[in-house]
Amino acid sequence: MPHLLILNKEVKTYRAILESAHLPDLVIESEPSPACEIIFGEPSSIRTILEKLPNLRWVQSMWAGVEPLIDPSLRRDYVLTNARGVFGGLMAEFIVGYLLTHERKIFQRMEAQKNKVWDKSLTGTLRGKTIGLLGVGSIGTEVAQTANFFGMTVRGYTKASEACPHVDEYFHGNKLIDFTSGLDYLVSILPNTTETRKIVDANVLNALPPHALFINVGRGSAVDESALLNALNQNRIAGAILDVFEQEPLPKHHPFWDTPNLTMTFHTSAPSLPEDLAEVFIENYRLYVEGKPLKYQVDFEKGY
Repeated sequence: MPHLLILNKEVKTYRAILESAHLPDLVIESEPSPACEIIFGEPSSIRTILEKLPNLRWVQSMWAGVEPLIDPSLRRDYVLTNARGVFGGLMAEFIVGYLLTHERKIFQRMEAQKNKVWDKSLTGTLRGKTIGLLGVGSIGTEVAQTANFFGMTVRGYTKASEACPHVDEYFHGNKLIDFTSGLDYLVSILPNTTETRKIVDANVLNALPPHALFINVGRGSAVDESALLNALNQNRIAGAILDVFEQEPLPKHHPFWDTPNLTMTFHTSAPSLPEDLAEVFIENYRLYVEGKPLKYQVDFEKGY
């Protein structure tokens, strides 16, 4: 019988969901034990107990990103799967919500109301705008589909793939500046890899028009923070929405706290909902007991 360890502060909720699914032969352990062959949890917690589980065969991450487990010094003798297909809709809501806030001048209207100023300035619209997605995986696909719904043109920058039908034009390799030039919105959904670190640098930001908005919901490491600070302080772009940062929580002395036209959302763009994540585990567990390949497997070398 497969023994499972759940590592999450909402372990009781996850246990209840899994028990109600009546998964065949599954034994849920309360503490780490040599009998455990499956872990379902957060990578940061899993990392600390890897060496205590000699019979580990499969780890199901509750996160899309699995950086804490990619460290080459850690063991890799198990199958690692991550959470996919559950964050796309939530990310799309977040991104479009802030695009609408920007175009419809919602913060500006609130300020006008507070100051008793009758502000009749015209608003913008999403229709006809061009959005560029750095990364078009499962999350990017959902964002692209939502952008299409609002009448936007979608560009995608990927390593090689062109699988999303909602992307109007793809760019790869040394075409990053061509991809960026003329965008109304640039959205980074990239994982943390050696190839993506500081990909949003001064050259990319300088290629954006002054009215452009930058949003990062992927990983903070994808952004050259100094370059972004300069772009915002010098009004070279209209603004930035940052949900992720190189260091989290952000230190109180960090200049982002006081940077003009910067909104921070503190890694809240896509909450991890137990009912969604449990479905990912349940789907994979059924494949596991049938001896079939698991979905959403992570390549340790690529990091995603």
